[in-house]
Amino acid sequence: MILGAGPIVIGQACEFDYSGTQACKALKAEGYEVVLLNSNPATIMTDPGTADRTYVGPMTPELVEQILEKERPDAILPTMGGQTALNLAKALSESGILEKYNVELIGAKLASINKAEDRELFANAMDKLNLKMAQSCIATTMEECMKAAEEIGRLPLIIRPAFTLGGTGGGIAYNMDEFAEICKAGLNASMTSQVQIEQSLLGWKEFELEVMRDLADNVVIICSIENVDPMGVHTGDSITVAPVQTLTDKEYQRLRDASVDIIREMGVECGGSNVQMAINPADGAMVIIEMNPRVRCAGWLGGWLGGRAGGQRAAPLPPPVFVPPHPTLPPPALSVGEAMAIGRTFQESFQKAMRSLETGLDGWSLPRGYKRLPHDKLIYNMRVPNPERMVAIKQALEDGETLDDIFEYTKIDPWFLAQLGELHEVETWLKTKKLEELSAVDMLQLKKRGFSDSQIARALGSDMMTVRMTRKALGVEPSMKRVDTCAAEFEAGTPYMYSSYDGECECESDAEPKVLILGGGPNRIGQGIEFDYCCCHASFSLRDAGYETIMMNSNPETVSTDYDTSSRLYFEPLTVEDVLNVVEKERPEGIIVQFGGQTPLKLATALQQALEENPIPAASGNGNVSIWGTQPDAIDEAEDRDRWMALLTKLDIRQPAGGLATNEEQALQIANSLGYPVMVRPSYVLGGRAMEIVYSDQDIHRYINTAVEVDPDRPVLVDKYLDRADELDVDALADKDGNVVICGIMQHIEQAGVHSGDSACSIPPQTISPECLAVIRDWTPKLAKALKVVGLINIQYAVQDNTVYIIEANPRASRTVPFVAKAIGHPLAAYASLLMSGKKLADIGFTEEPKLKHVAVKEAVLPFDKFAGADTLLGPEMRSTGEVMGIDVTFGKAYAKAAIAAGQRLPQSGNVFITMMDKYKETAVPIAKELQELGFGIMATYHTASYLRKAGLQNVQSVLKVSEGRPNGEDLLKNGEIQMMIITTAGDESDVRDGKELRRTALAHKVPIITTLAAARATVEALKDMSKGELEQVPLQDYF
Repeated sequence: MILGAGPIVIGQACEFDYSGTQACKALKAEGYEVVLLNSNPATIMTDPGTADRTYVGPMTPELVEQILEKERPDAILPTMGGQTALNLAKALSESGILEKYNVELIGAKLASINKAEDRELFANAMDKLNLKMAQSCIATTMEECMKAAEEIGRLPLIIRPAFTLGGTGGGIAYNMDEFAEICKAGLNASMTSQVQIEQSLLGWKEFELEVMRDLADNVVIICSIENVDPMGVHTGDSITVAPVQTLTDKEYQRLRDASVDIIREMGVECGGSNVQMAINPADGAMVIIEMNPRVRCAGWLGGWLGGRAGGQRAAPLPPPVFVPPHPTLPPPALSVGEAMAIGRTFQESFQKAMRSLETGLDGWSLPRGYKRLPHDKLIYNMRVPNPERMVAIKQALEDGETLDDIFEYTKIDPWFLAQLGELHEVETWLKTKKLEELSAVDMLQLKKRGFSDSQIARALGSDMMTVRMTRKALGVEPSMKRVDTCAAEFEAGTPYMYSSYDGECECESDAEPKVLILGGGPNRIGQGIEFDYCCCHASFSLRDAGYETIMMNSNPETVSTDYDTSSRLYFEPLTVEDVLNVVEKERPEGIIVQFGGQTPLKLATALQQALEENPIPAASGNGNVSIWGTQPDAIDEAEDRDRWMALLTKLDIRQPAGGLATNEEQALQIANSLGYPVMVRPSYVLGGRAMEIVYSDQDIHRYINTAVEVDPDRPVLVDKYLDRADELDVDALADKDGNVVICGIMQHIEQAGVHSGDSACSIPPQTISPECLAVIRDWTPKLAKALKVVGLINIQYAVQDNTVYIIEANPRASRTVPFVAKAIGHPLAAYASLLMSGKKLADIGFTEEPKLKHVAVKEAVLPFDKFAGADTLLGPEMRSTGEVMGIDVTFGKAYAKAAIAAGQRLPQSGNVFITMMDKYKETAVPIAKELQELGFGIMATYHTASYLRKAGLQNVQSVLKVSEGRPNGEDLLKNGEIQMMIITTAGDESDVRDGKELRRTALAHKVPIITTLAAARATVEALKDMSKGELEQVPLQDYF
């Protein structure tokens, strides 16, 4: 039995889908029957064909026991599911469940997990090996924490909780107030209420070694990795480079020997581990930081670069959705994804990694429209680790700061700074030239240092395509190199490719029919693993159909970048220049842009234009290279407001009233003619970035002047907000002949106004009338045909007062595809790729909407606990990082499974606290009544309690608001007297402040918070079904 990693959370991304899928394949190849548990439907490992028995549901000891009883496995492998799986294995072992069913723990024994994760046991093991650790103390209470601070004697101090992922709950304390706050959070976050308090090693150089051991005690170092940022930034958030760049051979051998000793001492019998160490650049002293008996964030870079190419990884942070008080990078991991680039030199890899982040950079240059920082802010951005540190270093060099000054601010190793200094000098020289003055030698030197065509164009005041044509005329073209995974010991046959301007081309292109699939790039909030899932399925199905599949992506922690997913893989930034380089070398018949989310869609129009202006014949001889599936013009028609409105009018499809504003005056005019509230958002967005519901002219003024830039090129959409409407998502498939089949209709549990990526949803819909569903079934094919969709389309609808409105259409794969595919038992992305290759729906045997006898529920996983001070209210801007799924015969049971899998602790008894605006009170009455019937006590603020009593509820306890005195709701939460809280948005300023405080306190005390009435209704259904008996785990294979 393999334990998966559950949903994507900050600090644990989709790297574990990669390792889990590999484990399933390897074990099945050895003849084992594989049982898998993972709650995340957006993974390849949870596909029914990956394991023999696939359980998609909550990862709790009670439910695992059910599976053990049913399946009777011989062993459990927990090292492929990150911290989630390790903690679950520990709980199963310590509760005696493994012993009861005679199940062996393999990969890492309990003693090894405890030794590595328990800070005290690990320190003792290092002591035994005569390896130094930072001076530290172990504490399990606040008193012990204060005593430890006294013993170590000087600030700053680092706090590391035991058994948490991505350092959750930890941090660096610079004063005693901060120290007390972080210790409290750390003790709360640790499953064993244990923290390690250690002297700060800020400024030391940090290294990681990926180590493997087999049962015959052979140990190999897979890869050495160096963090560009010094100690103090979590390795998952740092820029890292492989192999290490700044150590002498003697220093490296010390790290290597220590790693080998550690993996043996820790008792990891077979499998991978990660060892982190630090070296003091002043005197060469070495300390061990930690060891993980599982593969970590950097392991993908390590596994990837076990050979000789240089690689660079950079971590994109979540966009400023949560507005944390200080956007700094402390030891807990905050990034949700990463990009990787490979080159022949550090400079080339670094610049490619910068443009792979998709944050508007085209290399290591100041971004377009960059607002220069004042000197004090610039110094702060270099001293304190933050997402803009590399940009700040660039400005500092432009402002005349010396490399010595920058070293003092950043403590980044002088070797790295010298490399950056050289890049700056080259760019400064370039700005003095004209394009026609550059020789072939000049151009080659620029490209060898990683400068992109668009970066060169900006420096010269030209445009990207002109630079490209000039470069090609000078004979400067990239060579496609193969990653040498055998370190020149043997000939490497792996199809990992990357571009460089150094040496001969190793791309062995042939005349076979080929397809290029563009991946999704780095994970970020709004665009995650769901799109990688679609890319993988496209590759699998097209390869089976006889095509060579070529994958292009920059994300190392995905299954799409696995060695056997595609025929060849290009690890390259997803830009027009880099895609055209691959297209010219491989000459595929088709390019697929539909599966990678917004990333490849943004390239579609420019790619099509380039292919029309300079046609490239396909290597197979079947015509020219073209974009397959829905054409870029249809994508533009769905995004362009005027064209979209014209299309809906022509098709007689209803949409909410609205308009397009190119300035504040227009936005106010539209809002007032519609009447507040209205929804405002920029056009061309993914994940609802900068989308808001506004209630007044003042809100519009604030939005236009602070949230977005508005001009004729970047208009803002202003739509009538459909209050209390039900929202639905529809995924459909269409073929080249205009045949359309609906795959699934999902009803959102949260009402319209909450981003679809954050809302739970159920398939089939539960409360939508047959008349409305008939309208949706009529409009969906009509729209898909009009847009000439070939492949997938996702359409969002809202139903208000039994009237259907269309909200938007996306003629591409949406984030719901993996969930719908699991719910209906059909591989939708695989079907879509075959339709793009020219097949019809009838050819693949998918001709009607599936009818289900079960209910599947998708629930979003939100990262509020990672951001101190973040409010838990949901709105139109997407905040979730991942998703989970529950599947059962009733809605209540499926929702209960999904809620538990998402980390909500649904109480079976106790008190429920209710507070809400007047307009929602009537709807809250039946919810409160049903909760009382289930045995819960009801507490409410004064006005809500009075309303509930008047409606006939007995024994409702009144509770003071925070602003009214004490004891109030916050006190009751801290005293453990509230087991669940239903709290909706409130009216005046003091209510808003009170609500925010209550939600934060509930979050800190792990009390379930429900912020919408729709979710409250769904929770009551779940509690009712749970009260009838325990939830039963059933494998996916048994539903179809």
